Amino acid sequence: MSNNIMIYIMGGSVAVLFILIIAYVLINKALNKGERKYARELRKGTEASKYSSEVLYQKLYVIYTKIPGVKRYLLKLRRKLEIINIEDEYKTRRQASSIITKALLIVVPLTILIILFARTNPLLLGILLIFEVFMIDTVIDGMAGKLDNKLLKQQVEFFSEIRHAYHEFNMVEEAIYEVSQNDELEVSRQGEKIYDILISDDPEEELEKYYDVAPNSYLKEFAGISYLTREFGDRKTPEGASLYLKNLNNITEEMQIEILKRDKLDYVFQSLSIIAVLPVLFIEMLKNWAIANFSFTTSFYNGKLGLVMQILIVVLTLICYLLVRKVKDTTSNSNVTNSQNPWQQKLYSKKPIKKFVDLFIPKKGTKQYRTLTKLFKDAASKQKMEWMYVTKLCLVVVVFFVSLFLMNQLHKVSINYIYTSPTNDYDLISMSGKQEKEAMKTTELDNKFLDMFRGQSGVTENDIRLKVKYSADFKTATDEDINTAVSRIYTKLQTINSEYIKWFEVLIALVFCTAAYMAPTWILHFQKKLRQLEMEDEVMQYQTIILMLMKIERVNVEMILEWLERYANIFKEPITKCVNNYEAGAWEALDELKNDISYQPLITIVESMQAAVERIPIREAFDELDTERGYYQEKRKDSNERLISRKGMIGKVIGFAPMVTLFVGYLIVPLVAIGIMSMTSSFSTMGTMM
Repeated sequence: MSNNIMIYIMGGSVAVLFILIIAYVLINKALNKGERKYARELRKGTEASKYSSEVLYQKLYVIYTKIPGVKRYLLKLRRKLEIINIEDEYKTRRQASSIITKALLIVVPLTILIILFARTNPLLLGILLIFEVFMIDTVIDGMAGKLDNKLLKQQVEFFSEIRHAYHEFNMVEEAIYEVSQNDELEVSRQGEKIYDILISDDPEEELEKYYDVAPNSYLKEFAGISYLTREFGDRKTPEGASLYLKNLNNITEEMQIEILKRDKLDYVFQSLSIIAVLPVLFIEMLKNWAIANFSFTTSFYNGKLGLVMQILIVVLTLICYLLVRKVKDTTSNSNVTNSQNPWQQKLYSKKPIKKFVDLFIPKKGTKQYRTLTKLFKDAASKQKMEWMYVTKLCLVVVVFFVSLFLMNQLHKVSINYIYTSPTNDYDLISMSGKQEKEAMKTTELDNKFLDMFRGQSGVTENDIRLKVKYSADFKTATDEDINTAVSRIYTKLQTINSEYIKWFEVLIALVFCTAAYMAPTWILHFQKKLRQLEMEDEVMQYQTIILMLMKIERVNVEMILEWLERYANIFKEPITKCVNNYEAGAWEALDELKNDISYQPLITIVESMQAAVERIPIREAFDELDTERGYYQEKRKDSNERLISRKGMIGKVIGFAPMVTLFVGYLIVPLVAIGIMSMTSSFSTMGTMM
């Protein structure tokens, strides 16, 4: 009975399967004849290939978000790209994935080369791999910077098309909308965003939000001028031209000057970062070449002094590499760092660490607190006081332990050199193969006795003599040979037993810690000096802004100050203070601003504002800006040339410093000094033997 039931079940299952197959075929045919076939025909030729670069980068993006180390760089890069690609997640992911992929294609082969060249030196290998982390930042920032420069160049063409569209429509928002329809360009998304702001219910509020996320100041100026023109209407200049188009032309000229400036800086600095890092890659190769061709330098390169020089070159390279990046610094996305939650903040948020760090932070109201606050503003630094002190204390801890570790390594290198270097009774500039074998036999013989007495305090030459005299290796040796061997072994033993971390080395480590603690402050001072070089350029930008605003109806001094504050960098703090105090008294606020600054061209602008507040219209107060526009443009170009020249000179000095130190301090000086010393010692030994 059960067998029959099983047969019926199996037969029924086969029948149902057969019916389902027939139904699928019939339905599929029907669909092919209907809407599905039509839809498939429409899609034909428009679908992306399964293995296209677009699809590949989207898939790689998802993979990168799951890799801890890569994810950090990906998210950091996203913050920059999101500003350029407004609300375009697809393009942001594709660009971020593309840049990370290209960076990995550079970094992975470089890692392999580093491991091949430095595999015999674990310390150097570790240092080089740490350097590679900084190199990744450079590569990624460079690629992101190219996108920023690309957007700036697109804006020139975009504004040119706006001019033609404005002539056609004679409406700001319509001209922007018409030109922004090109979906392939990054600047088109910015145009669409500005159009949405202009037609929104509260454009003023939306405009303020856009100012916080705009990729560069020129788009801020364009959005602001477009809003004022739409709000108050366009006017004709004395020459009969449109004021809006003239202002647009002023912004375009500013952008062209900035593009030329960036291109020249990129040209000057295009290889300085690489030149600053290259010496570290050649340390091991140079060392091996010197030892192979000048064997008398072995004691230097394999000894303590050689390692000290290596460490100095690495530290100098790291400092110079960071300074070169600071000197160049042409990026405009300075507001990106504001939204970040850095590791300093994460550490400071922990209560025990917060209490400890607060012990070092100056109290509010003290002179030190005011000095540091002013330094942050002068250096245009976005970091907080708490973040800087977390960095300082972390550097102190890291530098202290790294210093002790390196000093311990120096002692180990010195001991290892005694155990492995050939032993001669007199110095030789070079040794033959036979002489080297004999010297190594002497070293191995000495090592037996060193192992017996190593670490023992109070060992005398007599103790060593007893062991040497009755050892099998010295049965046939003369008393003179035994005395020579005892003296040599005793000298080596004294050196080995003295190789440990001493109190003054701990003191040196504390000196390094002090330097590390002060390093963030020194960097701010360096950044302040660089900002001072750019003062003239920033004030000339103020002149352009005033030139655009002064002929617009209903514009007053307070509005001009608000615009200057929006684009200020170096002088942001005093201008912000003036804006806040303006309502209490315009003349007094401007007078205080004049006292807070020391740069004469800006003082002249403030004095013109004071005249516009009480006596004459804004147009007359700044009339010289319009009449001498050509002069100021030429002066701006000359200022940029001098700025590039100064930065280039500073960058070259810093960038080539590690290379010069490598060849002079690590190769030429040791070769000459050790060569002279070896020759002098050899000649004196030969003189005593004759």
